[in-house]
Amino acid sequence: MTVMLATFMEVLDTSVANVALPHIAGGMAVDLQESTWVLTSYLVSNAIVLPLSGWLSSLFGRKNVFFTCVGLFAVSSFLCGIAPNLDLLIIFRVLQGVGGGALQPISQAILLESFPPHKRGMAMGVFGMGVVVAPIVGPTLGGWLADNYSWRWIFFINIPVGLLSMFLTTLFVFDPPYLVRRRLGGVKIDYMGLGLISLGLGCLQVFLDKGQTEDWFASRLIVMTGTIGFLCLATLIIWELIHPSPVVNLRLMKDRNFSMGVLTMFVLGFVLYGSILLLPVLLQQLLGYTATLAGMVLSPGGILTLVMMPIAGSLVARVQARYLIMLGLGIVAYSMFYMAGFNLQIDFRIAVISRAIQGAGLAFLFVPINAAAFYFIPREKTGQGTAIINLIRNMGGSSGIAFVTTLLARHTQVHQNYLVENLTPLNPVYDQAVSGIQAALIQQGVSPSQAPMQALGVIYRTLIQQASMLAYTDCFRILGLVSLVLIPFMFVVKRVKLGAEGAPALH
Repeated sequence: MTVMLATFMEVLDTSVANVALPHIAGGMAVDLQESTWVLTSYLVSNAIVLPLSGWLSSLFGRKNVFFTCVGLFAVSSFLCGIAPNLDLLIIFRVLQGVGGGALQPISQAILLESFPPHKRGMAMGVFGMGVVVAPIVGPTLGGWLADNYSWRWIFFINIPVGLLSMFLTTLFVFDPPYLVRRRLGGVKIDYMGLGLISLGLGCLQVFLDKGQTEDWFASRLIVMTGTIGFLCLATLIIWELIHPSPVVNLRLMKDRNFSMGVLTMFVLGFVLYGSILLLPVLLQQLLGYTATLAGMVLSPGGILTLVMMPIAGSLVARVQARYLIMLGLGIVAYSMFYMAGFNLQIDFRIAVISRAIQGAGLAFLFVPINAAAFYFIPREKTGQGTAIINLIRNMGGSSGIAFVTTLLARHTQVHQNYLVENLTPLNPVYDQAVSGIQAALIQQGVSPSQAPMQALGVIYRTLIQQASMLAYTDCFRILGLVSLVLIPFMFVVKRVKLGAEGAPALH
């Protein structure tokens, strides 16, 4: 509960501000474009700190780093809530991202070392509830707070949770003996690696977050940040492999199970965050749902994930993890193809079922991926491994969001061009539809002189809706294909021996 509480708070904050952006822009007297930096600044600092968590734990102690990060997150949340202008809000969001970045990997490292092997699956299942459910609760909670109170409350709600987590940390979290010995023996600081990863991930995050709004490579900013990010990360890989005390231990990628776990976690983040972005926007923009009603569509999926996660955790002790991952990928792919069959006439029940199916599949991914990835990783390197796993999931999420945002915009234009070919007076179906709409408008009191133009407006609005829906279904279909393509790779994952109590034995 101690580590899940802090991680839930951090993951929730990655999504809770999204729906409140118009309120923030209005309160700060800026346009919506400028207010998006409230999201980007958090993601950049969060992504930079993620891979440093294992190194920071070795340098200062895991408990000290965890306690400090929770405290910094709570304090910076308060500062965000009282920020008088956008510039200070962005600075405080950067601090918040710094505090939140290390919480997930350190939490996982604490869990993996606090429980014996046969209880780790269940522990990770309970922990995974917070990680998976938080992005579902976030948008609905953020919208409700912004509508009924003030956007500042999306930050203030973190304060009591942070204080409680800090209190529990002092009671229940302790550093393992080997980590204390290493800390007392001193740790060399990899300044070059620290600089490369900070600059590289920062530029890459801006590249992904701002690419679509800046028209990608047509923008000098996007070209520059993409080039710098690529060069820095390429140099980082070479540097970290030859450095005796790397800030990110890329040598862990030599383990086949761990490298496949990293790949699978990237795809999980790609599909999860991409679909969570698409579904509520589709419901609100095309089907007229309110934010509360859209949240009600998402909630059953979260409830099903909560129910299935402990079951998946117990199955890890009895079934090869790779088979559970294949099952989870198949279920998620099916849910994406189910959503690809949406149209403008779907009802509430169909939307709920599609999300519930995805929620069931996610339960069979989070726990088995971690169980397979860390099977052959030595205990003293667990913190470094969890940092890489969480970084990759976040980068997968950022890539997924950037991908679906771009695909949605471009495919909407493509489908609009195809559909408009049928809107010609030479098409009798079109001509009949326009005449019918004109007659209906005249019966409603519209003057005969204005009815033709308004009829064309109705036709055009319908065209945009249909083109947008087709673009959404394209996005869902591609996310489903991405999930399916990964399934054969699971045969690369090495089989593991099940322990006497049905759990993988630690190597």
